[in-house]
Amino acid sequence: MRVICYTDADFSRKLAEVTAPSSLFDPVIEQRTRAILDAVHERGDKAVLELTERFDGAKLSADQLAVTQAELMAASLKADTSLRQAVAEAAINIANFAKKSRRKDWRMRNSHGATVGEKFDPFQRVGIYIPGGTAPLVSTALMTITLAKVAGCPEIVVCTPCGKDGSINPALLFAARAAGATEIYRVGGAQAIAALAYGTKTIRPVQKVFGPGNAYVVTAKRLLVGYVAIDLLPGPSEVLVLADATANPKFAAADLLAQAEHGSGHERVWLVTPSARMLKMVEKEIAKQLPKLARREFIQRALDNNSYLIQVKTLEDAVALVNRLAPEHCEVMTRKAGDVSREIVTTGAIFLGPWSPTVLGDYVAGPSHTLPTGGAGASFAGLTVDQFQRRTSVVEYTGAALKKALPAVKKFAEMEGLSAHGRSVEIRE
Repeated sequence: MRVICYTDADFSRKLAEVTAPSSLFDPVIEQRTRAILDAVHERGDKAVLELTERFDGAKLSADQLAVTQAELMAASLKADTSLRQAVAEAAINIANFAKKSRRKDWRMRNSHGATVGEKFDPFQRVGIYIPGGTAPLVSTALMTITLAKVAGCPEIVVCTPCGKDGSINPALLFAARAAGATEIYRVGGAQAIAALAYGTKTIRPVQKVFGPGNAYVVTAKRLLVGYVAIDLLPGPSEVLVLADATANPKFAAADLLAQAEHGSGHERVWLVTPSARMLKMVEKEIAKQLPKLARREFIQRALDNNSYLIQVKTLEDAVALVNRLAPEHCEVMTRKAGDVSREIVTTGAIFLGPWSPTVLGDYVAGPSHTLPTGGAGASFAGLTVDQFQRRTSVVEYTGAALKKALPAVKKFAEMEGLSAHGRSVEIRE
């Protein structure tokens, strides 16, 4: 891990390196992703199958892309009691949280006495990407599909990578089915996003694509806006631990290591603290804990590529850096953590105090763990149920209300030189 201190002569340059764009905006990744999207757009299923063989090692035919009911039933039978209980526990918290933020239709009277309002309809067909690879994210099935189900989406299409033998982790299949998926396809990577957006003979296009993924998946989502709507830009995991001298270094180190273990090597982890002693203690804890972890090779790759221990002068400087980085997850381990968190305005999710590790948000707390990364938190919020709802404004005038609006409409039409606009109201007098 790189260590940076505000007393360094080149501190500003080093901070610029820390805050540089992530893999989300890597031009090489973008070029490769465009080639994948073009191939699927032009050749549909054939390109999807070729890319699946190239990247996942699975040689499939088009009729093998869809997961069958028999496979889903087999996965359900394999689910033991502890898995069923864990899925049920998480699903309850996720669904209850989602119900609180679901948008409802409303109406009001405007100044003319007309009825105006909004109605919210679920998207009729949504696509959800669930990462697989070295760590099939069973929890992501719940953190995305559950929201679509609560919103009332009738068609919930899931894409997830398969193994070389074409199989998908049975626990992931169980969770996806339990959450409400209506179709599941063994397709991963940027080619899955392309198939959902463009459609192929086997996979019909969707209205909106949701879910996290690696740098290629997120780049594909960004490039396909216009062909399809997207939720946000949730790429490789990030965590920033904001700590003062009161923090527990064991907890901070463990949480940094946890988010580094996903396996892509593009994960980003930061410790930001005004305490030199805390920085040293966390550094020692990381060195102590890492060798004991099963996925230490994956963690080490992320630590080598994108990890920083940063000492700033004051807690105020630390908060300013958090807002500059816009991390996916921000843990606040300080005195009066709630007060400190009020000044943090760009992060995807905030975890307050020593007993709220990010992993609770990953699995069971309730809010979706699909969150913006790569600095996108400055513009995007995390995934919420209302993103599965399509907003439509509704306007209803009576003759009397129209008459009240006429003078203003005529004036706007006159100023803009759009006489037919004015005529469309005048003709109703």
